[in-house]
Amino acid sequence: QVQLVESGGGLVQAGDSLRLSCAASGRTFSSYGMGWFRQAPGKEREFVGAIKWSGASTYLADSVKGRFTTSRDNANNTVYLLMNSLKPEDTAVYFCAALKSVMLTTAPGGYAYWGQGTQVTVSS
Repeated sequence: QVQLVESGGGLVQAGDSLRLSCAASGRTFSSYGMGWFRQAPGKEREFVGAIKWSGASTYLADSVKGRFTTSRDNANNTVYLLMNSLKPEDTAVYFCAALKSVMLTTAPGGYAYWGQGTQVTVSS
């Protein structure tokens, strides 16, 4: 069992940066690949990025590639999403999630555990 808690969201202006954190409980955190999703009002949950258990491999959605990066600190059971050059269209609730298997996937169904989400609002 893994419990996830996101933090770091807020209200920023276009062009600003934010770093989201996802703190995990559970002794097996380091064995899970992790993903980030976002959901804007009236829209489906959208894949943002994922990182393998070792941190050696990451995958980012085209919409955020070049602006966002994800990393992890297994010693502190935390995964991060660094968001640069934020745009108003990045406004959403951001969720972290733990993968069911070792394969990275963009599908929400491939994730076993989810955090409660943190709101990111980007004003123009």
